[in-house]
Amino acid sequence: MARAAAVADEIRKNVPLTPAVNAMEFGSGTGLLSFFLQRDLGHVTLVDSSKGMLEVAAQKIAAGGIENMRTLRLDLDTDPLPTQRFDLIYSLMTVHHVPDTARLLTDLHTLLQPGGHLCVADLDAEDGSFHGDGFSGHNGFDRQHLGELAEQAGFQAVSFSTVFRMTREKDCHKREYPIFLMVCSKT
Repeated sequence: MARAAAVADEIRKNVPLTPAVNAMEFGSGTGLLSFFLQRDLGHVTLVDSSKGMLEVAAQKIAAGGIENMRTLRLDLDTDPLPTQRFDLIYSLMTVHHVPDTARLLTDLHTLLQPGGHLCVADLDAEDGSFHGDGFSGHNGFDRQHLGELAEQAGFQAVSFSTVFRMTREKDCHKREYPIFLMVCSKT
């Protein structure tokens, strides 16, 4: 909860949020980040490849009587891009699970309206201890490299900030993992 609240606050500081903004949370899971932002936005689409996660999100939406949120099952590895376009796309701890970061950034660029913003909150590069053995995704990201990939995908005004620090304990040792927020725009 604290991580999602911190990311939502940082998005608010970097992107003008109004009732006219049509947003998408990529890799939303149950929509935790979106529930922190939905009152600032016109409409929010929760996008995930997991039917189960989206069912929980839909239950939360219904239980809260929230009228400006909906769910959409989408797997960008296998499904075609939707025709809908968004003013804001954001994600929290999702991108390091996607094997082809360059392709993902290109797809997200396509899904944005001109003038739209992309906000990616994820792990700084780490030694693999965050997920442990057997994880097939990225061990976080080098900010400069991710920024270059974003620029290659067509994004501009790429900036980074440290938004949260997660602490995990393993074998009686505590380790801190910085979480960044990358903000960029489409012209």
